[in-house]
Amino acid sequence: MSARILIVEDEEALTLLLRYNLEAEGFAVDCAVRGDEADLKLQEQLPDLILLDWMLPGLSGIELCRRIRARRESERLPIIMLTARGEEGDRIRGLGTGADDYIVKPFSVPELLARVRALLRRAKPAHVANQLVAGDIELDRVSHRIRRQGREIHLGPTEFKLLEFLMQSPGRVFSREQLLDGVWGHDVYIDERTVDVHVGRLRKAINRPRQSDPIRTVRGSGYSFDEMFTTEE
Repeated sequence: MSARILIVEDEEALTLLLRYNLEAEGFAVDCAVRGDEADLKLQEQLPDLILLDWMLPGLSGIELCRRIRARRESERLPIIMLTARGEEGDRIRGLGTGADDYIVKPFSVPELLARVRALLRRAKPAHVANQLVAGDIELDRVSHRIRRQGREIHLGPTEFKLLEFLMQSPGRVFSREQLLDGVWGHDVYIDERTVDVHVGRLRKAINRPRQSDPIRTVRGSGYSFDEMFTTEE
């Protein structure tokens, strides 16, 4: 599952340019034009990286960056600041507020994409790795093959995406709504109980008798991939 990037930018033309190029690279992209709108989005679901404009209506990029770093759940969220302010003092202020990188407008799109990939490699290696491994389960993103204890597991495309999404963040609990957004996408309107059906199919495919179920149901919350699971003998 590709990394999710939130663009917070009030220049429509630049937002469209960034979205087009990021989606062409395989990233999932969401956008906000106001700082306060972005703040609400972040409280609902965290992306994997933010492209954050300095000057925004509603709430400045600097203030939003401070709020992100003040919250425990987002204190390590990768942030690249986008700004027309190129003076050394402004760069120091932006980085001092908590931005991980700082790029001055106008900028080269290939350079920005390279910085995005580099920051994700450091902060979210699971999103750029070709293979995910947890316990005795191996998922290969290139060949779309899954093995458990050497046994190849055959999954449908939706179950594959669901397992990949969960394995990227072991231990994290996802609500049904978050799983729908992450696996099916924002623009698909289906019942949340569809998630239960596909989780059931996934469990049936990956689990054999006497094997622990790595997918944990959290009552009233959703599902989690249990990073501590072990295979029973």
